[in-house]
Amino acid sequence: MSLAQGVWAECRGREDVAGFLPTLRKVVDLKREEGAALAAGGDPYDALVDDYEPGMTGAAIAAMFDAMRPRLVALRGRVLGATAPKGLVGRFPAEGQMALSRELATVFGYDWNRGRVDLAVHPFSSGSGHDVRITTRVSETDPFNCFYSTIHEVGHAAYEQGIDPAYALTPIGQGVSMGVHESQSRSYENQLGRSRAFTGWLYGRMREGFGDFGIADADGFYKAVNRVHPGYIRTEADEVHYNLHVMMRFDLERALIKGDLQVEDLEAAWNDRFRADFGVAVDRPSNGMLQDVHWSCGLFGYFPTYTLGNVYAGCLVKALRAEVPGLDAMMAKGDVSAATGWLRDRLQRHGGLYEPREVVRRACGFEPSEGPLLDYLEAKFGEIYGV
Repeated sequence: MSLAQGVWAECRGREDVAGFLPTLRKVVDLKREEGAALAAGGDPYDALVDDYEPGMTGAAIAAMFDAMRPRLVALRGRVLGATAPKGLVGRFPAEGQMALSRELATVFGYDWNRGRVDLAVHPFSSGSGHDVRITTRVSETDPFNCFYSTIHEVGHAAYEQGIDPAYALTPIGQGVSMGVHESQSRSYENQLGRSRAFTGWLYGRMREGFGDFGIADADGFYKAVNRVHPGYIRTEADEVHYNLHVMMRFDLERALIKGDLQVEDLEAAWNDRFRADFGVAVDRPSNGMLQDVHWSCGLFGYFPTYTLGNVYAGCLVKALRAEVPGLDAMMAKGDVSAATGWLRDRLQRHGGLYEPREVVRRACGFEPSEGPLLDYLEAKFGEIYGV
């Protein structure tokens, strides 16, 4: 797989799908073989998913996604049919972005005694226990990329830093699944970090650090932070579009492992599905099937955990808001400690002690489902866009 990742990177740079296909074919063949061996007569894709989300199956994911898609597509249509709010204008120096980025990491509870932040092409979090490091990235015309990448990765890091120290160096001394991990990063980034209350505080900090950037008030800033825009790239997608990107990849990779889709037909299948789901044609492979590193690394079964994380986050923040009165008033002052403390106590400290859905159920007090996430998205973006 390490060789395949290098080939992918080279071919992505050349926009060369044909050059990547022989390598991808070998990877898919190996993952089909691995899945079949692990499944022992069951569904090979289920066996691959289990590596990232124990107890979850392809059929259960498909049923959840089928329930989500109509409401997401309808919301997307209403939002894109409305007038988009104004975005940021100007340049935002890297030094100022990194200074505020570090402040945001502190606000969201990152323990600097057990970590550090650096720059990378693609932000990530790594490590556990006493060494949990994060990275972010800087675009001088898009500070939100830096700020929300940092908050997102702090969510991952806080999960690892919040696990009961008694579990260190044991099988349960790390996050229980990728979906639960993603629930922490997405709740930190979106439901908390992009909330009206917190963006009001962030607006003030940005005005102090960067001066006038074309947004007149905190309400306009909140709308700019949550601006919906269609695009090719999953990692840059807004909350309305993001899960549609994941659902497309899930369907394609599941078909690849089952053998219903051949590697040679993947680019055409991707492009057809993207046009159907997003209404535009893919302009180049790096914006299409070559954009993500996952398949070259053999990470089949990983993609659906991104949306599972969003679903879990919707449930967790619904329960959090019901149990923490006055949360918005605190966040409006830049204080998210009540929220991050609730998540640490209810979920993070348990590490891998419970199965993924069980740890979310215990934290929330109800069975996790897609409903709270969809309700949150419809309420939030319906209000922002007047739809």
